[in-house]
Amino acid sequence: MNLLDQINTWQLSRCFNVNDLRKVAKGRLPASLFGYIDGGSDDERTLQGNTSAFDQYDLLQRALVDVSQIDLSTSVLGKKIDWPVICAPTGMTRMFHYQGEKAVAREAARTGTFYSLSTLATTSIEDIGAETSGPKMFQVYVHRDRELSREFVQRAKDAKFDALCLTVDLPAHGNRERDLRTGMTLPPKLTIKSILDVLIHPAWVYRYLTSDPIVLANVEHKIKEGTGEVSNLLQYVANQFDPTVTWKDAEWLMSEWNGPFVLKGIMSVEDAKKAVEIGASAIILSNHGGRQLDSSPAPFDVLAEIVEAVGGQIEIILDGGIRRGTHVLKAMALGANACMIGRPYLYGLAAGGQPGVARALDLLRAEIELDMKLMGCRNVSEVTPACLRKR
Repeated sequence: MNLLDQINTWQLSRCFNVNDLRKVAKGRLPASLFGYIDGGSDDERTLQGNTSAFDQYDLLQRALVDVSQIDLSTSVLGKKIDWPVICAPTGMTRMFHYQGEKAVAREAARTGTFYSLSTLATTSIEDIGAETSGPKMFQVYVHRDRELSREFVQRAKDAKFDALCLTVDLPAHGNRERDLRTGMTLPPKLTIKSILDVLIHPAWVYRYLTSDPIVLANVEHKIKEGTGEVSNLLQYVANQFDPTVTWKDAEWLMSEWNGPFVLKGIMSVEDAKKAVEIGASAIILSNHGGRQLDSSPAPFDVLAEIVEAVGGQIEIILDGGIRRGTHVLKAMALGANACMIGRPYLYGLAAGGQPGVARALDLLRAEIELDMKLMGCRNVSEVTPACLRKR
């Protein structure tokens, strides 16, 4: 192990929670890239509210329970997973560390859970399919070129992905002012404006210059924007995403896939009922990490009412604001089948590559296990509304 690896290992060992990893990531990344991971839309009220929403509940504990054996496993989308946390699809992951999506997929498989690959990934469907035999989900944005969506489905089938996820909360790009201020582009563009930021992040710059070019690997054969042509995400969404997508398109995509099908970005009882009606396998309650409609409720805020309306008819996954094991347990207690994380593993990736992702997932899993012991819950089926007290 060389000196840099030793420093990295020591620094990660001093990270004891997700926020510690966030601090290290902030020091490792140029401001534009950290802002892209960390930021939200408008005044970022929804971004902040996604986490603070969990504070409205306390966890209750049962005493004198034998908690020598704790079982975190559950089933989602027809697959048994070892703990109730799924890795969310995140775009352009290799911008934050050269190991990118492959590092996250490996660690998701090691910990026994789903990895989700984004349409806007910097690693291809085929490469992730070859990289891991763990459970995998491919996330689709519907482009104006509908044949591209059909192609995504076939490629995901060929690469033996287990589920298909349609993101439904991005008919237009949110007003992400941090990205506007920092001039974040894809691929990253080194400019005179960013020269100082570059100079104080030499390790990132070295890897950027010596690693394979950053491209939108799943669309580069048809779309040059964001790969051969520098763009920002706002322009890309406006030029490439289809804003006319409706429930009929979701049904069409589901019929093309003919397997476990997920809708990501559901935030209302009405839409949850519609998802049940069309036969979706699961819904992901999500406001895109606070990056789309500011002043929308937190996914945790709408969880109870959606569980009451459709619980038992469709699987419900909660995405947004999770930074602690207690957050996962509160969501499970209110009826979520599993939770989904994006920023926590991205902070780990930026902080230390694959070992950083491992640290993020291991810390969160250890918190869940310890908290279940302290609550007197031996398996996830015992995490019920009786474990909660609203403040």
